[in-house]
Amino acid sequence: MASLKDLRNRIASVKATQKITKAMQMVAAAKLRRAQEAAESARPYSQRMGAVLTNIAQAVGNNGEAPALMTGTGKDDVHLLVVCTAERGLCGSFNSQIARLAREQVRKLQGEGKQVKIITVGKKGADILRRDHNDLIIERIELREIKKIGFANADDIAKKVISLFEQGGFDVCTLIYSEFKSVISQIPTAQQIIPASPGNAEVAEANDGAAVYEYEPEAGAILADLIPRNIAVQIFRALLENAAGEMGAKMSAMDNATRNAGDMINRLTITYNRQRQAQITKELIEIISGAEAL
Repeated sequence: MASLKDLRNRIASVKATQKITKAMQMVAAAKLRRAQEAAESARPYSQRMGAVLTNIAQAVGNNGEAPALMTGTGKDDVHLLVVCTAERGLCGSFNSQIARLAREQVRKLQGEGKQVKIITVGKKGADILRRDHNDLIIERIELREIKKIGFANADDIAKKVISLFEQGGFDVCTLIYSEFKSVISQIPTAQQIIPASPGNAEVAEANDGAAVYEYEPEAGAILADLIPRNIAVQIFRALLENAAGEMGAKMSAMDNATRNAGDMINRLTITYNRQRQAQITKELIEIISGAEAL
């Protein structure tokens, strides 16, 4: 059984940890609002970008003007997964959920006989995936030293992906990240970005009742410039969604940790009081027994 001194040290240690988790919770809560606003602000732009691509793609049709980034290589043999996770931990199951979706995609594609390559964006994703799929990771990108994610960071990642595509490194690219819904809800999402597939429910809704446009220069030339930008926009949105989701998950995890620390302090305090009372009672009994012996 632990001594009274050990229990006092344990209680002091847990109280110090509780102060740290409470401070981290407050910091995450302060950062969450800014990250959430940034993620929500990026969604309309991303959706309208998809709407413009859909409109231009319909204008191009099958006349051969569309670039390879939209039409693809004509094959489906090599898949690239761009897995975006957080740079730091202490955010519950946020990173492991994204990694779980990535592993499911890998198993599914390999089961179909496809070759899989992985680019990780974020230290935690690389740490988790290298345990099972280290041979599939072709590049690790870390943004740990960047305090605020900007479009330039996403554009650099997009250029690397496009360069790899132009070199014939893969046929299909899928972006894996966590879409922010609320503080307690982040949904791991897989989105194909190459070949570009803007046709979805959001884009269809955005295009509902849209006018017919004439493009200058030709639609094919616009697509050649717009699709690389759209890939960067989708990666930027994924990074912003991840940043908001990470702060939400961290705030929730640190709140739980603070509550658990409080419960542990209560249990240790009860144990300490009981043991101290038992020790005092024992000493009193020894004193009374000695007095009676005289």
